[in-house]
Amino acid sequence: MMLAGFVFLLLLTDGESSNSNCTYRQLFTRLYPKGKGQNTMTRPVTIHTTPTEVMLDVLIYAILDLNEKDQKFVSYVWIDMHWKDEYISWNEEDFCGIDKILIPTKQLWMPDLTIEEMTEKDKASASPYLTVFNDSEVWLRNDMLVISTCKMNVYKFPFDIQSCNLSFKSAMYSDEEMQFFQIGNSSRSTNWTLTMIRSQSEWLLINMDITNTIVDNFGLNQSMLVYTIHMKRRYVLYIVNFMLPILFFLGLDLASFLISDSGGEKLGFKVTVLLAVTVMQLILNEILPSSSDRIPLIGKEAQSHCTAYEQEQHMLNQCVVICPH
Repeated sequence: MMLAGFVFLLLLTDGESSNSNCTYRQLFTRLYPKGKGQNTMTRPVTIHTTPTEVMLDVLIYAILDLNEKDQKFVSYVWIDMHWKDEYISWNEEDFCGIDKILIPTKQLWMPDLTIEEMTEKDKASASPYLTVFNDSEVWLRNDMLVISTCKMNVYKFPFDIQSCNLSFKSAMYSDEEMQFFQIGNSSRSTNWTLTMIRSQSEWLLINMDITNTIVDNFGLNQSMLVYTIHMKRRYVLYIVNFMLPILFFLGLDLASFLISDSGGEKLGFKVTVLLAVTVMQLILNEILPSSSDRIPLIGKEAQSHCTAYEQEQHMLNQCVVICPH
């Protein structure tokens, strides 16, 4: 009886010992036996000359605003990053088939990703966890509210097409230490973005171009991944609210030639049309950016109409003074 009890106790102990490796906590203890400090201080490479290759995937979730006045592009993006941590790996068979684990982002080194055109700090909460796979692969997904600069060309307003860049690079590492590569090609990113985008404001996304380049940042060569977002404006609203009234005023101005010159109605009518076009031009000036290099074509047309109305009004005033009857 004593021997049978001893054998049963031994089997029970072995079972508990084997099952202890089936928990995430046991795996975490295996990965971090000496705390988190050594895993966050430096790049996770065993040979210091080996660059860390960061695979990047950027998708536009929403186009929130494109402010022509301030030359500002506001978007909400999803960013996926993949890289290798050469100090982290395990055999999944030793841990009951566990091939990945979610750990806090503060426990592991991460690339210092930055957006060159970004002008305001991200207000969205960063992801608190990242995924580590047993083959040293690390995956991080973040949502970002990006407020960036974008130089716009509004010469063909409101039939303009704008292109804004989001340039991703490291804040401190050179291209010999960190290199960025895109996941897939431009067509894949465009199709995924068109599938998942939820809001586009008054803009329609055309496509996204991805360019991998090396830039000289004050003597430091850095790897950069540039996403160029091409968008076109929804012009129907501007046609209805601005261009159609202008054409209506133009028709009224042409119809004024049918009014007899003998009375004072023609002069008053001309002055009314002039005031209406002037108000429309003031509204247009509020819409168009003051920092544009070229005056928009529609602004030139409105200004020319106002000038023509003013000249015509001046001639009518002279006619009234010279020929009062």
